[in-house]
Amino acid sequence: MHVRSRKRLRARLLALLATLALPIALLAATPAHAAAKLTATFTSDNYGSWWKGTFVVKNPSATAVTGWTLEFDLPSGVTMTGTYNGTAATTGSHVVATNAYYNATVQPNGSTEPYSFWFIGNGPITAPLNCRVNGDKCDGTPDVPPTAPGAPTLVDATAHSLALSWTAASKGDFPVASYDVLNGSTVLGSATGLSTTLTGLTPATTYTLNVRAKDTRGNTGPLSTPVFFSTVDPATDTVPPTAPGNLRSTGVTSTSVALAWDAATDNKRVAAYDVYQGGALVQTVTATTATVGQLSPATPYTFTVRARDAADNNSPASNALAVTTGDLAGPGRYTRVGYFVQWGIYGRQYFVKNLDTSGSAAKLDVVNYAFENIDPVNLTCLAGVTKGTTSNPEDPDQGTGAGDADADYARPMSAAQSVDGVADDGWSPLRGNLNQLKKLKAKYPGLKVVVSLGGWTYSKFFSDAAATDASRKKLVSSCIDIWIKGNLPAYNGAGGPGTGAGIFDGIDLDWEWPGSADGHPGNHWNTADKANLTLLLAEFRRQLDALGGPHKLLTAFTPADPAKIAQGWDLSQIFQYLDIANVQGYDFHGSGSDNSWEPNRTGQQANLHTDPADPYPFHFSVENAVNTYLDAGVNPRKLTIGFPFYGRGWQNVTDGGAHGAWQAANGAAPGQFAEEAGTRGYNNLITSVPNLTVYHDPVSVSTYGYTGNGGQWWTFDDPWSIAQKTAWLKSKNLLGAMVWEMSGDTPSGTLMNSLDTGLK
Repeated sequence: MHVRSRKRLRARLLALLATLALPIALLAATPAHAAAKLTATFTSDNYGSWWKGTFVVKNPSATAVTGWTLEFDLPSGVTMTGTYNGTAATTGSHVVATNAYYNATVQPNGSTEPYSFWFIGNGPITAPLNCRVNGDKCDGTPDVPPTAPGAPTLVDATAHSLALSWTAASKGDFPVASYDVLNGSTVLGSATGLSTTLTGLTPATTYTLNVRAKDTRGNTGPLSTPVFFSTVDPATDTVPPTAPGNLRSTGVTSTSVALAWDAATDNKRVAAYDVYQGGALVQTVTATTATVGQLSPATPYTFTVRARDAADNNSPASNALAVTTGDLAGPGRYTRVGYFVQWGIYGRQYFVKNLDTSGSAAKLDVVNYAFENIDPVNLTCLAGVTKGTTSNPEDPDQGTGAGDADADYARPMSAAQSVDGVADDGWSPLRGNLNQLKKLKAKYPGLKVVVSLGGWTYSKFFSDAAATDASRKKLVSSCIDIWIKGNLPAYNGAGGPGTGAGIFDGIDLDWEWPGSADGHPGNHWNTADKANLTLLLAEFRRQLDALGGPHKLLTAFTPADPAKIAQGWDLSQIFQYLDIANVQGYDFHGSGSDNSWEPNRTGQQANLHTDPADPYPFHFSVENAVNTYLDAGVNPRKLTIGFPFYGRGWQNVTDGGAHGAWQAANGAAPGQFAEEAGTRGYNNLITSVPNLTVYHDPVSVSTYGYTGNGGQWWTFDDPWSIAQKTAWLKSKNLLGAMVWEMSGDTPSGTLMNSLDTGLK
């Protein structure tokens, strides 16, 4: 044991701090990624009231290794009160330590000295247990695999299947995770338990089967004793079972249906029952009950069941059973969806933390994180880049290749900006908005977060990505890989495999607009978009369901304009895949920064009903929009309506005896931000526009404000209109409400409180 004085230790720490002030380029070696194995050795130094425990990571290979993780267990009575040259997370007595940015690369035949990971130890000076570095034993010895399991025994046999069981293997260094069943050297099936059914086998055929165990690290043990089993010869039985009777539902949730039926009979025996959803086989069971999961909420399904004997003779189908799943909110309840914008952390100074401090997070069911883009070359989900949009809203390439990895997961949030009051350390692989969303979900376990793709500026390449089966599969797979599995691209020291896992509970599609030339200038569109959108949603649903686990949400922002609905949205098909359609309930009228929209006349942007005074040849309203969906047979419990937490405004507006409503104007009013003329968040609007008098129209159910003849005129929602509109949506049995977007509210959540109250 090497003993150093505290004075010398302090001197070394000061030297280390001085070294850290050097440019990173002088400290970090050229990164290299290799399969070389690292080792680690432990030493301790006694300082009386505490002791220092040091792990020196070594690289005995000829290839540099970048990135290391230490795992170890603290002995009984030992605690850690500080760590250096790396970050550590402790669960009970188990410690996971990762490198700092300056000691990440271990050179060939080198080590992490003089910047090795160390900790302040308290209690008896004892070496940690079960040390691993990058998953390998710290002393470099190989893993001990599991033992051989018991020989398989036959549980059942049919013409195309063999059901087997076996006794457990004993674990080696790691617990047993699964078992493989082999015919010779070919793996026929795998199981996490002690039994499985091999399917797709050849009738009247003998198989030589054995079993091997695999541990949680992928180490495989030896094979069990081989056993010979044969499938059934169908020629011995040609009589099918009778049809199962009285198929019925015994329970329904928003994503599953429980079924039961009366047993079929057979001249020999019934071996299994096949459950069909529509025409697709979804489950095979041996009992007379089954639960079909991974269904979409508020969606009708039809089920049948067929019996099958050991010779694989199929019975006639049972009676067909039609069942509609429950909705996401539940009877008498309503869903609240709110958009959080990626860029809100800049000029708006609206952070994920504000969702909490305003009280909004406790009232929301779903947060839509907006927006992520599509790679213009690869037509895949785009992440890991920071490229701003152009300032010209009419630029066809305004959003091409744009994204903000800094805001997403690289920007360190200060303690004041953090949900839990703990600042990002600046070198962890997950920072920024996504880390804050992770913290928000930890505080509100029932809250769901979905990633929104597209939006007005990022919808340019949807048409291309949805055009073929191959391109749809490619897009969806990439989106799930990045945003659901969390494999964030490396960016500025952040990101990496799995770093974003568990943050997003689904995907929100904001394609504006399929099949229409009325989207952002330069957007690609095609008359085939409508059919391709349906196929794209089907592919999203298929791949999300294939992940298993809890149901993943698939939602969409859908238009209020009946013409755009007809051009791009097949209402007879898309709702078998969508959980929620957030129907546009705003932007019916407005004037933008470039005065290209409706600069010369005011107009309500979010009225519930048609205004008889509306002079436009088309008459938008929330009611008209929703009725387009309901008249097409859409289940109302799939629909939310959008509420604007912002206003749209004009300037130089004449009174016209109507306080400026539907009157002549001369362009957009000054906005909250210079680049956003004609738009202000609700809080900014009511606090920053002088002499604004607020009016309520009970006929159209709309709120507007006017500063007087020749002044500004603004259209927006406030607590009064929210109360009227929530009462109406409840009368229509709609699913709930969506907000664009949360930063416009007051710091105390005035509008969100009104929305929540109205939906109770």
